[in-house]
Amino acid sequence: MKQVVQNYKSGELAVLDVPVPGCKPGGVLVRTAYSLISTGTELMKVSEAGMSMLGKARSRPDQVAKVMQSVATNGVPATYRKVMGKLDSYTPLGYSLCGVVEQVGAGIDDVKVGDLVACAGNEHALHAELNWVPKNLYTPVPDGLAPRHAAFGTVGSIAMQGVRQGEPQLGEVALVIGLGLIGQLVVQLLTAAGVRVVGADPDPTRCELAERLGAAACGDPASAAVEAAVAELTDGHGVDQVYLAAGGGSNQPVELAARLARDRGRVVDIGKCRLDLPWNAYYEKELDVRFSRSYGPGRYDPSYELEGRDYPIGYVRWTERRNLACFLDLLARGSVDVEPLVSHVAEFDDAVETYRQLKDGELKAVAVLFRYPEQAAEGEAEAPSVAVPAVRRSEGTSAPARSAKTPVRLAFVGAGNYATSMLLPHLAQREGVELSTVVTTTALSAANAQRKFGFTQATTDLDAVLGDKSVDAVFVVTRHSSHAELTRQALLAGKTVFVEKPLALTEDELAGVLAAVEESGNDRLQVGFNRRFAPLLQEAKERFGTRTGPASLRYLVNAGKLQHGSWYLQQGAEGSRFAGEGGHFIDTASWLLEADPVSVYATAAPGNEDLQVVLRYPDGSTATISYVTTGASGFPKETLDLVADGKVLRLDDFVRASVYGRKRWVSSRLPKARDKGQNAELAAFIKAVRTGGPMPVPLESLVATTAATLAVHTGLAGGAPVTLARTP
Repeated sequence: MKQVVQNYKSGELAVLDVPVPGCKPGGVLVRTAYSLISTGTELMKVSEAGMSMLGKARSRPDQVAKVMQSVATNGVPATYRKVMGKLDSYTPLGYSLCGVVEQVGAGIDDVKVGDLVACAGNEHALHAELNWVPKNLYTPVPDGLAPRHAAFGTVGSIAMQGVRQGEPQLGEVALVIGLGLIGQLVVQLLTAAGVRVVGADPDPTRCELAERLGAAACGDPASAAVEAAVAELTDGHGVDQVYLAAGGGSNQPVELAARLARDRGRVVDIGKCRLDLPWNAYYEKELDVRFSRSYGPGRYDPSYELEGRDYPIGYVRWTERRNLACFLDLLARGSVDVEPLVSHVAEFDDAVETYRQLKDGELKAVAVLFRYPEQAAEGEAEAPSVAVPAVRRSEGTSAPARSAKTPVRLAFVGAGNYATSMLLPHLAQREGVELSTVVTTTALSAANAQRKFGFTQATTDLDAVLGDKSVDAVFVVTRHSSHAELTRQALLAGKTVFVEKPLALTEDELAGVLAAVEESGNDRLQVGFNRRFAPLLQEAKERFGTRTGPASLRYLVNAGKLQHGSWYLQQGAEGSRFAGEGGHFIDTASWLLEADPVSVYATAAPGNEDLQVVLRYPDGSTATISYVTTGASGFPKETLDLVADGKVLRLDDFVRASVYGRKRWVSSRLPKARDKGQNAELAAFIKAVRTGGPMPVPLESLVATTAATLAVHTGLAGGAPVTLARTP
């Protein structure tokens, strides 16, 4: 089997072939599905291994003390040989995983072969294809919990033990210093316990993530924002608990803790930060300083961890194993969400390169998972996926340029509310455009559109339009269920097509559209994703500038309630509300991040249509779309924040935009009305029709956005992340 190892002397990382561990009594042999990289603890080990011998000594004074004691006892030569032998050996990495039981040792009766389990321990839950795990360091995974989420069990237990040491009470206020992986989990656990949380971290992306996951406020510890938030939430008394989840050599965390804790507050050290306690500050407030020992009671006790001797629950309520089971239960019930923390999923065979990218800062991540080759083994269903069909073009219809004096002749199929309010008013006033024919299912609506906008003809006969060689482009603006079929017919007829979103409601419909493209060679298609054309958003993106690192994007859509009788409520025939308009927001996110998503995770609040959709992108960027129908009607419909590279882009409902970075830019004045880009989109479409040039949005992007929108429904049904699988 393969295992990730490191030589502490040279710093070398490798994936070695090693023997399969035996299945000893008192434990189980587990085939790993996912293992989690602790971006704090493990990267500290990796960094230390790359230091000089003097640097290693300075970073581990505790080990230096042991060496000096050995010198006094055994002499310099013997001690040197012992130390060099230990340093020049491969050591394992990893301590948190989820996998499938492959063998059951003697004395084990709580799991069987094929069961999914979460495992802990820096000697037993390693980055390896197979691990032997003793009884008190594994626990069964609840039904329905995704293996990649269960792999967080150990770090979740570390965070949980830290929270238990703080003894939080309902209504209290806590400060979490350090918003890495452990800090983000502490924020969620405290929030679930009814505690209001303030976070402190110099990374604005991590602050934004913590706020999204429940923190009341977050900010840079060096700024006044954190202190102001604490003062407001506590009426100036200070926080009840401080959780130190930071690392590094700075003494700032313990000094900040003393300044912002209330009289007789509790300070809990979870991470490994410098602890030069300012005596006066801690003495005057009589602060209670506590340490949190890893996963909980039982840690470092061989009789518990190796021999399986449990502590009686009446005396020790929360042991290592019970903490592990409790955290998995919170995940399964949705009280804690780890999916937004997953910055990257790497194949196990790419482990060495992944560590290098993390160490060099090329991959900026909160949590990284290794996925193992046999992660879909017995006991684990394959992760759901939605196909993103490849766009194939055959020789066929061309798009010749038109004379500037020859008008572009347009036909409309459908003349409902959106067409008559958001599209036709712009087109009717545009020079060089002729509204040729309008087609509707009822004669009167066609006649009304003809009278109001000046169409040359009004009809209910679609074939008359598709067979009219003088019509250059067809607008499909009908109900959602007919979009794909009408688009398919128009493409086969050789027309350039503008179809309002959505392009398709099912994978089969999307495949049908692309089959028409391949058959006809006609790829002249535009979907009405207009927000990327909004002038205000385009200017904000330009001001934000080129992005170098992964980004975090948050998009709140305050959709509101539908009026009784709206055809949007006909979900059986017309698809869900998000299926109808969610593509708008996915397209906007992908345009801002300049990539197509690779996975989608969706969850819904029970009893209503509120959705949370998390999109992951190839470079580790994430976009979270909160689509809510239960908000206040007076609140703006769309607000968007993009955070990356120390900069923040903010869009307020297409009436105001700002960019914060080395310099601050705010849009100069409020526009007369919200411009969501319809006019600019239509101008780009007409230009493409007239010149025969490229369509405003590549077809591949339109297909990827449609597939991601469809994946939301798949994800809601399956309760797991959905991979967007590109077909060859």
